[in-house]
Amino acid sequence: MSVEIVTFGCRLNAFESEVIAREAESAGLTETIVINSCAVTSEAVAQARQSIRRLKRERPQARIVVTGCAAQTQPEMFAGMVEVDRVLGNDDKMRGEAWRAARTALGAGAGFGIAQSEKIAVSDIMAVTEMAPHLVEGFQKGLPRVFVQVQNGCDHRCTFCIIPYGRGNSRSVPMGAVVSQVRALVERGHAEIVLTGVDLTSYGADLPGAPKLGLLTKQILRHVPELRRLRISSIDQVEVDRDLLDVIAEDGRLMPHLHLSLQSGDDLILKRMKRRHSRIDAIEFCAQVRRLRPEIALGADIIAGFPTESEEMFARSMDMVDECELTFLHVFPYSPRPRTPAARMPQVTGEKIRERAKRLRATGEAALRRRLASELGKTRQVLIESATQGRTEHFIPVAINDETPGAVRAFTITGNDGTRLLV
Repeated sequence: MSVEIVTFGCRLNAFESEVIAREAESAGLTETIVINSCAVTSEAVAQARQSIRRLKRERPQARIVVTGCAAQTQPEMFAGMVEVDRVLGNDDKMRGEAWRAARTALGAGAGFGIAQSEKIAVSDIMAVTEMAPHLVEGFQKGLPRVFVQVQNGCDHRCTFCIIPYGRGNSRSVPMGAVVSQVRALVERGHAEIVLTGVDLTSYGADLPGAPKLGLLTKQILRHVPELRRLRISSIDQVEVDRDLLDVIAEDGRLMPHLHLSLQSGDDLILKRMKRRHSRIDAIEFCAQVRRLRPEIALGADIIAGFPTESEEMFARSMDMVDECELTFLHVFPYSPRPRTPAARMPQVTGEKIRERAKRLRATGEAALRRRLASELGKTRQVLIESATQGRTEHFIPVAINDETPGAVRAFTITGNDGTRLLV
């Protein structure tokens, strides 16, 4: 074993893990396990800690480096674990010099006996103001779908969210560098590119001329005509600009699937969350994009059991699934995060949070089944991900057999198994 990466959390972390693998191996690290952690919930942090203990039991000779959002926000906690040899900050993990310093610090042996403070190499994330492009040459050639990081950090301070403290303020990759990355990846045979970031729709505010995400998508599609499919990851609908709406309406290479940061369907809870949209804003946005692209599939993040949430408030979140015609639901049981204002608000009991999350997930599963049923008889362009599964333009999974990964093929939908389409 040289370097093994264990990734928790979002698509951005998945992309960054590819960069980590390249930089850590280039630095000469061997027999090393890197935990790329997530801080979005207390459960995610607990899972990282459990994995660290398990991996050390299974491979006692391996050195363990913890990085990611949880390492940035709680470095002392991870450094206090006897299994951990080094804690690396969230910006530092993307830099080759940080991994070379880690190799020097760790030396040839494990870190047992190293003082807790000496394990920590975490810089001030709020001092980071620029973002370098990272082209992941290590992506397997012909891999069907790959990610391009165009933005990092967040300037907003939602009361439940610790991510700005793990990622820093918003910063963007210049448009020319993004277009060059996309072109290089398409030349390597990747059929679908996903633009990703922490607060993707804030893209460009820190760049000269303040270009927005819509202009970036137009530039990519204009200058890389060979690109077959462009997809964008989670967005804040209140920040969507006119150019992006135009692309949704006019260019079929932008996939008809959006994942929205809704969080709640109740106006008072949205205000207490310090969100910048109302319930009607969300409903009207969903209706607008559906007029522009009638078969578009919409997903959303919704939090169950936010502090002060009553049963009536929660019911309004449940109603949003139908009001917005959501297909995919990502349910977050509320989890108090350190240093966030929501952690100091009156809390909903854990039992109620779990019960509401269960009901919300069931509502989401029913919505997905309705969408699957509506696909019967339609012809879809399916990106083949593996020998047994592909995805339609709408990101709906399709069960297939013996196909070539990376190809895009037309299939007629013959049914579904409750979670995937059948052809």
